[in-house]
Amino acid sequence: MSLVCITGVGLVSSLGVGREAHLPLRPRVLDESSFAPWAVHPMPALGMETVIPRKEFRQMEDLQRLGTYTAGLALSDAGAAGLGAGMDLVVASGGGERDAALDEAILSELSAIAPEAREAHIHRRLSQGLRPTLFLAQLPNLLAGSISIVHKVGGSSRTLMGEEAAGAEAVRIAAARVAAGTAAMVLVGGASQPARWENLLIYAPFLHQGGWCPTAARPGMVMGAQAAFLVLESAEHAAARGARVLARLSGVSAAPGLGMVPARPGLNVSAHAGGPAAVGDEWLADWLGAGLEAAFPVGIALAALRVAAGDAAVAVHGAGHADGAFSAVVEPAR
Repeated sequence: MSLVCITGVGLVSSLGVGREAHLPLRPRVLDESSFAPWAVHPMPALGMETVIPRKEFRQMEDLQRLGTYTAGLALSDAGAAGLGAGMDLVVASGGGERDAALDEAILSELSAIAPEAREAHIHRRLSQGLRPTLFLAQLPNLLAGSISIVHKVGGSSRTLMGEEAAGAEAVRIAAARVAAGTAAMVLVGGASQPARWENLLIYAPFLHQGGWCPTAARPGMVMGAQAAFLVLESAEHAAARGARVLARLSGVSAAPGLGMVPARPGLNVSAHAGGPAAVGDEWLADWLGAGLEAAFPVGIALAALRVAAGDAAVAVHGAGHADGAFSAVVEPAR
């Protein structure tokens, strides 16, 4: 079995981009008015259109743009921007966004249409009014496709859905493949951009209403835009290309059911140094919000940055807002 090395980290949240924005964690950024009664941790201004080619950028929604941009950060951090041809890809992603203006227009038209003709009218209006990717329901594997196109990642590709558990399973699969020697280098991660009305309505039963309070004290989640991608390599592959190793990854576990941490909505990921003791826990949702598919990759990314900066081994563990339990250990490279 090969050691699994983290050689690149791309991390974006409402706090900003990369190491400087997250070590130490800056004061939280919270939008309490745009989607009241729900607060959200919003996506920062990133200038993604300067990094993603214009043609591809125009065809993407915010989730694809965020994930593609962050994947590029990880590749650049690993010095692997030109190595995509032999790299595998594992992505965790939620569903796509709605075109709210078109939805409203169609709903306003239906009252004047006979009931038996409404289904055909809806189909016709959607097919004419939506760009092709939205008409395809923004299948989550479009994110993987965007990453492959923009960053020339040419190996195998796998996309997982399933909220927090999908992000944890993506990391587990990628790490297992590297450890077993079936992949020398894998780009893995997830993205979440929940600040959309239709998305917040879907999760409304799980959301906290009102002003900010600590994660452990609130009965629901505060959603947050965030993304993290990691470049994982075998120790041998990293050494052969002279790559800098930020940290080692081990003990990745993703399982259905709860039990690793209290199953309160919003307690998605915690990270702490020095072993399994609860002392020193940092509930990432306090600063970044609940990240769904991105939550576990974000926890691993932040742990890797902390370890690279000199921290002892960091345990990352969490539970999904409805199901799933997951954990990993991030250790110094030495």
